[in-house]
Amino acid sequence: MPVEAPDLVPVSDLNDEIKKRLAIERQRLARAAGLQQPEHFHRPVERPFVGEERDRVTILFGGLTWKHEALIQAAFQGNGYKCVVIPTPNVAAFQLGKEYGNTGQCNPTYFTVGNLIQYLRGLEAQGMSKQEIIDRHVFFTAGSCGPCRFGMYEAEYRFALQNAGYEGFRVLLFQQNDGIKAASGEPGLKFTVNFGMSMLNALLLGDVVNDLVYQIRPFEVHRGETDRVFQEAVDGLGTLLRERKPFELLEHTNDVASGLLQKNRAVKDTLSVLCKIIDHLYGKEFYAGLRRTHELLNTIEVDRLKVKPVVKITGEFWAQITEGDGNFNMFRFLEREGAQVIVEPIATWVAYMIHQVRNNAVARKAVDAPYRYPHWYELHKRARNELQFRQKWLALALGEAVWSHFYHRITKRLGGITHPLVPQKELARLADPFYNKLARGGEGHLEVGKNVYYTVHHLCHMVLGLKPFGCMPSSQSDGAQSGVVNKFKDMIYLPIETSGEGEVNAHSRVQMALGEAKVKAKAEFEQALLRTGKSLEEIRAYVEEHPELKRPFYRVPHREGVAGTAANFVLHVSERMDREGRFRRRARVRVPATNGAAA
Repeated sequence: MPVEAPDLVPVSDLNDEIKKRLAIERQRLARAAGLQQPEHFHRPVERPFVGEERDRVTILFGGLTWKHEALIQAAFQGNGYKCVVIPTPNVAAFQLGKEYGNTGQCNPTYFTVGNLIQYLRGLEAQGMSKQEIIDRHVFFTAGSCGPCRFGMYEAEYRFALQNAGYEGFRVLLFQQNDGIKAASGEPGLKFTVNFGMSMLNALLLGDVVNDLVYQIRPFEVHRGETDRVFQEAVDGLGTLLRERKPFELLEHTNDVASGLLQKNRAVKDTLSVLCKIIDHLYGKEFYAGLRRTHELLNTIEVDRLKVKPVVKITGEFWAQITEGDGNFNMFRFLEREGAQVIVEPIATWVAYMIHQVRNNAVARKAVDAPYRYPHWYELHKRARNELQFRQKWLALALGEAVWSHFYHRITKRLGGITHPLVPQKELARLADPFYNKLARGGEGHLEVGKNVYYTVHHLCHMVLGLKPFGCMPSSQSDGAQSGVVNKFKDMIYLPIETSGEGEVNAHSRVQMALGEAKVKAKAEFEQALLRTGKSLEEIRAYVEEHPELKRPFYRVPHREGVAGTAANFVLHVSERMDREGRFRRRARVRVPATNGAAA
């Protein structure tokens, strides 16, 4: 009987089986050795905000001062968007953020997302379903790719919203295209010339008005008048931004010019953009609004003979801007304690970012060159490298100068007493012995540079740094500040870490440092009064005879070495009295300060 041959397995199948078993064994060995690589993280794909939703979707934002928020909201609304400002975050919002967010985050994250959840829950309590809330609202905020935790805020917001039951709620970043521009069709948030220039004016107006509030309110004669008048002024500026008619080129040309422009679309579009920019920045309607605001604010009556220590605010961006529990309500507390506060404009941060790009361009000159390390005889390559660098550097230098001009054009129209933007080059120079200007994160070298600048130029009696608890860049700055304080012995510098708890302890620490600043301010005032050879009563009598000296926009020149408003004021008034021959100088004797000099 014949023997049957066994079934033969094809070689290809054997090879596949061997590869399969090898792969399984490799995975087992990798797991055992702890070498198995996890799947790479990818940013979740979010439902875009598209143009057809613009009429029914409301943009939510917040976290700035009430002046900035009101004006930015008006700019949104003036460009056809539905926009709502979320109320100022409180401690309850902070606790919600900690409950639903990851542990170890900066308190700006907890306050912001907790405040958002608190607002959404309020909508739900009014009868709106979760799905309606998700479909009809988006949150607009800043994004970053920096080295600190700010770069992870977006993901943390989404994580906390998901945990709170609002999975799919859209978070838009103005830094990124994703979430702002739609994948197809018209984007929901469209960055037109009118929108961009309206937001620019809103931001800079908010900065200037915010500075003026803190310059005027400490010296108001009638308590509460400053807040009332500034609310009216911000409402007026908001109406201007909201109802201002966009400039249309063809409406301002005759039939012949209109016909020529219609035939050449490129020329028409270019001229239209330029005219829109000029109208937003220097238009008659805009300047008329600034003039009305100036006249309104100048009705506040002030008494600059109140002796108050000047406190400069520095620190992390959010902590030094917000006005609420996020920074222990520090600005109002300082004013209640008799201080005058110098706040920091957002414009400084923008100027810093432009300046940092310039610094990085210089540092990366050889790396970014089209021809790397050319030989000495390759002159054409060297020339092209230098030309490319000079073009980029010049564009950034021009951008920094233009930004400063945009800011100061508003300060001049609103009284001219707003603190000017400090040159970024000067801040970097002053900080350089203590903090490298190329070190990134947080405000970089700004905290150190501003501390030195405001101290050596005698612009304040005390510097207060506000920053979130556990902020990595701020911790680095605080380490450098110890060297700064050791070098400048008369400096009063106090860093305060903010969180949702510990307000009483923070206020107590500020009170102790502020006590030293008050002593400095009072001694400075007494010395200034002694220099005049006049009594406080004589100074007051002259001020009463000249009402313009009680107007907030009366410019009092700053004297070298004199920081206090009251001290500068008595020196200036004394000079006016001498020029008018109204006072015969007596022998210089020490004149003790009266109770009227106290705040």
